[in-house]
Amino acid sequence: MRSNARSLLLLTAVIAALPVVAHANELVVGSGDLTNNSVVLFARTDTPGNVSFEYSATPDFSSILGGGAVTVGTDLVPAKLDVTGLAPNQQYYFRATDAGALTRVGAFSTPAPTSVKQPVRIATTTDWQQSAPFPTVRNLPGRNPDVILKLGDTIYADTETRALPGVVQARTLDQFRTKHREIISQSAVSATPNNFMGQVYASAPIFNTIDDHEIVDNFAGGAAPGVSPDAPLVNPGEAPLFTDAVPFVNQTRAYRDAMRAYSEYHPTRSQVWSGTGDARVDGVTKLYRHQDLGGSASVTMLDSRSFRDVQLPPVSNPTDPIAVGGFLASTFTPGRTLLGRPQLDAVKADLLADQASGVTWKIVVIPEPIQNFGVVNAEDRFEGYATERTELLKFIDDNGIDNVVFVAGDFHGTIVNNLSYQVPTAQGLQSIPTNAFEIVTGPVGFFNGRFGPAVANIAAAANLITPEQLAFYNSLPEAGKDAFVRNLVDAQVTPLGYSPVGLEDSGLNATLLQGSYFAAHGFSWTEFDIDELENLTVTTWSIDAFDDAFALANPEAVLALEPRIVSQFVVAPIPEPATLGLLASASLIALRRRK
Repeated sequence: MRSNARSLLLLTAVIAALPVVAHANELVVGSGDLTNNSVVLFARTDTPGNVSFEYSATPDFSSILGGGAVTVGTDLVPAKLDVTGLAPNQQYYFRATDAGALTRVGAFSTPAPTSVKQPVRIATTTDWQQSAPFPTVRNLPGRNPDVILKLGDTIYADTETRALPGVVQARTLDQFRTKHREIISQSAVSATPNNFMGQVYASAPIFNTIDDHEIVDNFAGGAAPGVSPDAPLVNPGEAPLFTDAVPFVNQTRAYRDAMRAYSEYHPTRSQVWSGTGDARVDGVTKLYRHQDLGGSASVTMLDSRSFRDVQLPPVSNPTDPIAVGGFLASTFTPGRTLLGRPQLDAVKADLLADQASGVTWKIVVIPEPIQNFGVVNAEDRFEGYATERTELLKFIDDNGIDNVVFVAGDFHGTIVNNLSYQVPTAQGLQSIPTNAFEIVTGPVGFFNGRFGPAVANIAAAANLITPEQLAFYNSLPEAGKDAFVRNLVDAQVTPLGYSPVGLEDSGLNATLLQGSYFAAHGFSWTEFDIDELENLTVTTWSIDAFDDAFALANPEAVLALEPRIVSQFVVAPIPEPATLGLLASASLIALRRRK
């Protein structure tokens, strides 16, 4: 499914040859919600009026295959066009022209059938808390990904940013829209003359899901208004968002406005769940997506916010074994859900079908981590919903679904580990290892919440490390800081019987090529590259972290930042049973010949 390099060079030439006209407006284009024969085209313009889309199989647009016009009445609402009737395994090019005669070009490639095994490259991004220009992803378009995954926290609706000065919590539909516009636009509020996110949108089709900050930190869509975490818990003095007289947060006006703006600003079809018989699910925006990318990989996008039960009270003292034991027992309360039953059943069915059809790598996106990190903040991630977590991982294990890779964000750092699930016994929790593993990928732009400094400071506040040790940590170079914090994490998880960070002892055929399995101090994005032999190479690209104040004062320095590799490893796939049989037969024939 890899885009043809020669065609992309031609596309670059076409873009460069477009007439340069002075415009006050800008135009950002993208594509997404890809299938084997369809795609959604996207354009965000500052000039209201008609937006004309065209698509072609040639980069010079010498033969136009189709298109359409969409009228936009305001610069706050992008244009989208749903294109169908495409051919599988085909490179396409598209362009959009707005009412100001400004044209932008993009590209996408439709997936091959699952019977076709070929290289696939997937880019993953998450956590866009700061304002443009996002040099973290400056090299992403040049890596020629086949698809781009946006994992969540695509805006921070509960944090003041440059687009809405003085507004801490977005509350109206237009405020949510403005937050999204800021992320992809080279708007007047940006002190820097570029935004690499616009280039990312044009380079490859996007699959996307939410986390919590698209609305408010830690919200639980399946809880009742007044029960779910709300704006006053994030920013004291703010009024609650969820005040409607409805059973669930996902039925409130704030949720629906936030999701409407989110859908408008992503190249995705607007879908809702229906016919499930679940009152907390039917009629709610459906972000769940599953798409095979030929026979080498599939992508499953999960929504872990819209249907979850309210989180448990946090552990007050993580060094108290009674408090820890009580919390862990509560996580196994029967019936507690993170995904909602219809979504859990959907991912199980799709993974089982992929295994049956021979799809090799199954990439499952879940906004918060599924790996074991212990009890600190576990109430907010899958560990806080352990019955459902065990059900999903046990299903994968029991059904022999191999080469499952979970990808998560939210933690603002890169952390790789194999996955186990826990089963309550009379002697305590028993951990059962699987051959699945997870990559938590770091933030594109989030300075104050990076995982490394946060963990070091939390450990110091809890007296888990001394002031002298904290000072030593602060004196270290970045690689030393990563090693220091990785040891802190291991010290929390290993006493609970969980695996230490990394894949060294996972039993997987994994080889670390560069850096570490842990990188938690910079801004980053992660690439998944499946080659002709179906080996999976995972590469994390990073830049030095900076805050918005630094960006405003030093725009040229920020624009000059170049991503570097901080983590790279390769994992060989577990052969399918049919492949194992062929290998065994070949070995037996070779043995007989030697005899």
